[in-house]
Formats: sequence, structure tokens, C-alpha cells
Amino acid sequence: MFVFVCAGCGAELTNPLSQVALPVHAHQKYGNGVQLPVLMESGTFAVDPEPWGPPWRRWEDIHPDEAAARGVYAPVYALSDGPPGAIVIAPGDARGAVLIPENRGGGYCCGMDGADGPNMACAECALPVASRIDDCSLWQATWLAPNAVRRVPVDDADDADAAPLSWADLVAEGKATPPFEPIGTWGSRMGAGHWSNHWWSWSPQWEAAAGRALAHLLAASEGRPVIVPEGLAGKVFQRALDAWLPAGPQARRAVLAGPGRPAPAGTDDILLVPSHPQTGEVWAPAEPAAYLVPLPFGVWLWLAFPQRDVPVPASGGLPDGVLRDDFDLPAPCRRHLFRADPTAFQHTLVRLPSVRSPWLREILDNLTQHMRAGFF
Repeated sequence: MFVFVCAGCGAELTNPLSQVALPVHAHQKYGNGVQLPVLMESGTFAVDPEPWGPPWRRWEDIHPDEAAARGVYAPVYALSDGPPGAIVIAPGDARGAVLIPENRGGGYCCGMDGADGPNMACAECALPVASRIDDCSLWQATWLAPNAVRRVPVDDADDADAAPLSWADLVAEGKATPPFEPIGTWGSRMGAGHWSNHWWSWSPQWEAAAGRALAHLLAASEGRPVIVPEGLAGKVFQRALDAWLPAGPQARRAVLAGPGRPAPAGTDDILLVPSHPQTGEVWAPAEPAAYLVPLPFGVWLWLAFPQRDVPVPASGGLPDGVLRDDFDLPAPCRRHLFRADPTAFQHTLVRLPSVRSPWLREILDNLTQHMRAGFF
């Protein structure tokens, strides 16, 4: 485990934390006026390997060779020139830092979004060290500035228990991510818990995961039709794939593969596989000949081992199969067909060298039209 300390004076700025993989939805902006929960589990941190945050440079000011050296192969609106390696934690795990009054509201709508740089300073030496994010439609988080903090190991008797879980243990633990959930609105007068302030929708985490996976599926298709498994995977991916890829024979077949699943056949062209929630490692078969499309473990687990949709939340010591009837949230009702997250899709696709292919570049260039058509 580690604590993060101020690079200026050495004051501790966090609780002891264990490192996990950066969530796919870390930089997601979901909806308008939506109240999203905390991004990170308490006691964990993740590192973004890419630059993020101000200053930003417009694409027109960046030479294509420079962008390619950074792993970006197609135009984006702007690229960050900030330092790489920002550390994200749950806001409740921060300590020893205070808000900077003049930076508290920079770029905000309903809260703080960190658009103007760090809005928290070390309480001991006043060095700007972090950005608190709690604006609407953003995941609540505290991002530590990589050039303002240092990571210090902590001696802990439980470190042996903090070793990454095996794939088998992860499956047995069964922490799947449900595909839909109640979404809350911001600042309701009737209280956050009232059912009238929520609607059931596809999970934002699923939409971000699908955005990344859809980019990989297109790259893996090589311009040929792709068939994904029927059921939930089909609802998530097949509509967009059928719209953007040509019909005809010689379709490529994508199957779910991973721990606890049958070994993939040699005829499977594309494998939908899990990424480890702690290490970020992508599961691979003993002889990986197919294209591996990564999915967050919780999303993959629900697809690989489908669970019965639970119409209302159940908690407390009730027997299996018994649902509470004292919760007044209406039964789930999805408002629309599944739509992948466009930001996650674009972020992934522009970082795949295959985006240089004219047909893939055309899909990327027409992203706005695809959003209007309801694919995103």
C-alpha cells in the first residue's frame, strides 16, 4: 500500500491506498445534469498513463508525426500538454488539502470540474496538489497532480492479502456490473432518494465499456461483417456493427472467452475477454491467435455468466430469490436502445493504427451523424 505526500513539504495527502486499474469511464461525461457517484472504491487509487488536463493544444497546432509519437493516429479536438501520470482517488481518501478559493468554480456548471487546473492545495505549504471533481454528469473524484505529489510505501501487515486476485477467484467473487441502473438528477428539491428523481437507464459504465470495445471490434473486423453472440451482447454491439460494416459472406465471429468459459475454437476470429480490475491485464488464451477485445471484468462477467435482471434493489438478510417490496423505485424500463459512449469510442479508435484505413476513418469522421442516429 501507499500514501501520497506533498512534493513540497512531505505532508501526507491521502489515506493508505492500493493500486487498481484505471476505470474505462474515468473521464466520461454522461448526460446533462446527471448526478454520478464516486469513481473509485475507498482505499484504492489508479494512474492515468496519458497526459490529461490543462494546458490543451488544438489539433491544428500539432504535427501528425508528434501525435503519432504519442499514439494518436487520427484527428481529435485537442490533446493535453499536461504531465502524464495523474492519480485518481475517492474524495473521502484525501486528507491534508484545502480548496483554493479563486479556483473553486473554474468552468463549473453544478459543481467543480477542474477545468482551470488544481483547485486544492496542501494545507501545510499551500502548493496546488489536486483537483476535486463533483460537477454534474462527471464521476466524483479527486485527481492528484503527478508533479505535485510523491508516492510513499506504507508498511502494512495486510499487504500479503492485497496481492491481485486470480482469475478464478474473481469469477468466484462474482462482482458483476449490472447493465442498467437508476440514474439520479442533480439538485432535486424532493431529495436524492425519491423515485421521481431517478429513471432506469443503461449503465454509464456499460456505455463506456462498449465504446472502447466497439472501436476494437471494428478494427478486428478488417472491413468484414462481424457476428457477436446473441442476447445481451447482440443488443450492445450488433446494431452498430450491422450499420457500419458491409453485409455478405465471410463474416468474422466474435465469442465470449475467459476464465470459466469453454476454450475458444480455432475458428473464432475475435474474443471478447475480461481485463483484470486490479492490474489491468487482459486475459488471453494459451495460444492467442484471435483478436482480443477487452471488457471491464464486471461487464464481461455479466455477459459471460448472465444473471437474472433484478427489478428493484434488494439488501439485508433476505433469502436468495426474495425481493424487497418496501422500496418505491419503479421497475426498470429502458428509455432507448443501447448506445455506446462516443468519447470512449473516439478515444480508443484514434489510438489504434488501423484507424488510418479509409473506411474506419470515415466512421470516425461521421461520429456526429452516428450520434444523431442513436448509436451513441
